[in-house]
Amino acid sequence: MIAARTHSAAPCCVRISETPPSGWNSWLQAFGYDGFHLRSEWGNVFRDGLRQQPYYLWAEQNVPDGGARITGVLPLMLIDGPLFGRFLVSQPYLNTGGVLAECPATAGKLVDAAARLAEELDVRHLQLRHERHLDHPALNAVSCEKVHMRLPLPATTDELWDGLKSKVRSQIRRPLKDSDLSVHFGGRDRLDEFYEVFCRNMRDLGTPPFSRRLFEAMLTEFSDVAEICTVHLKDQPVASGFLLHGPGVTLIPSASSLRPHNRTGCNMLLYWNVLKRSVERGQHTFDFGRSSPESGTWRFKKQWGAQEHTAVWQYCLREGQVSDLRPGSGRFDVVIGVWKRMPVWLTRLIGPPIVRGIP
Repeated sequence: MIAARTHSAAPCCVRISETPPSGWNSWLQAFGYDGFHLRSEWGNVFRDGLRQQPYYLWAEQNVPDGGARITGVLPLMLIDGPLFGRFLVSQPYLNTGGVLAECPATAGKLVDAAARLAEELDVRHLQLRHERHLDHPALNAVSCEKVHMRLPLPATTDELWDGLKSKVRSQIRRPLKDSDLSVHFGGRDRLDEFYEVFCRNMRDLGTPPFSRRLFEAMLTEFSDVAEICTVHLKDQPVASGFLLHGPGVTLIPSASSLRPHNRTGCNMLLYWNVLKRSVERGQHTFDFGRSSPESGTWRFKKQWGAQEHTAVWQYCLREGQVSDLRPGSGRFDVVIGVWKRMPVWLTRLIGPPIVRGIP
């Protein structure tokens, strides 16, 4: 265990602990951060759901009453897996993370401390999933290959519908008229069917599935804003998405549909309903997640009106190259082909220990 410790002298210092300081989330709110990726609860989610070790880095300044106030934060997770080795990342599984600070000097001190922690823990690299470039000598590599796809939401569902292209509205009308399809929202009561669809879809993609514990942990830590939307074909779940309604922005960290039933339009019905849900909750943005430009998932998100936002993933590489960190680099094509032929029950058994170590 690493206890909280100081890396620089007052009036501004950076502390590191395996538990968050009181006031972490309050500072995010006061700062005006409307994302959801830096909240302290993610440390519990990743520890309980992925067996990753959280580290909380924060900058603070002394105040006249003898206390201290937070001036910047950087959550990090220590990951150790069989394929990519040992590394620190902010934030794994999520699209965004990294440093949030009141001034560039404070941001620099947080990166200083993170680089020292990377050396102390002897990781291969430190990865900060920024959206803007942070100039720092320790950050010696960058990847901008992905883009975030986000849709500004209108005030009403009628405006949402009217804002869609006619082709998309046509693709939604068909499943809306199908009496065999039904849409259901819930929480833990929908987790089993969500995970069933998720695991089958991951197998078909050739990707190991995350542990069910990850989604259980999100439902626990974010019980007031997490929910699951599932589309049924008669009594069978055929599409399902996991939603997190952050402050103003709804995230969909995972959504899947069963390929044999895609002809029904179940995936279009799923996304129409989660977008409606977000508007009804008064959200201003729907975050579709990241994609590679011109890929199939990029085109799917683009048709809904999603706009591109740059992903600036910065690294402190201590060994290897950025290209070594990509699961889709081609190194694992044979393994992916084998995985697609495995029974789903086997992928559910052996997949989670593998995927917990994939960046």
